[in-house]
Amino acid sequence: MQYVVSAALLIAAVIHLIPLQGILGSDRLVSLYGTLPFDELNLAILMRHRAVLFGLLGLFLLFAAFRPAVQTLAFIAAFVSVISYLWLAWSIGGYNAALARVFTADIVALICLAIGAAAHLDIRVRELSCTRFRRHQVRCFMEQEVRHGEKAVYAGVQA
Repeated sequence: MQYVVSAALLIAAVIHLIPLQGILGSDRLVSLYGTLPFDELNLAILMRHRAVLFGLLGLFLLFAAFRPAVQTLAFIAAFVSVISYLWLAWSIGGYNAALARVFTADIVALICLAIGAAAHLDIRVRELSCTRFRRHQVRCFMEQEVRHGEKAVYAGVQA
């Protein structure tokens, strides 16, 4: 299951890293988003800054693909990014063919993220198994894979 989580985050990372090429200038922005007035300096600055932010998010998703401790946060960040774009594009409409490609890529990212998040949740639920003890205390055991399928059991008590 961890492979599914990592694959989903890797696909989302690649989709979010593609706009990073926009930092190289207006020609790259035109290839990404179509014939918009990127020769206007204010728009070019904003779009190049946007490219940097997408690059940061893409690098974080890439990092999280191999670090289970930050995967929950990575899924939240990726869902916010993808769903916000899809909602904006759908609600405003009238976008060009290049932005339609971005819309399609975000649909792919959303599907991958949904599958990956479900696998991530399944892993987290399976890691935690609780048994009731007297006086209404709950003792939880967390199993973590140590190496080659071996398990180490760590106990913690909650009141």
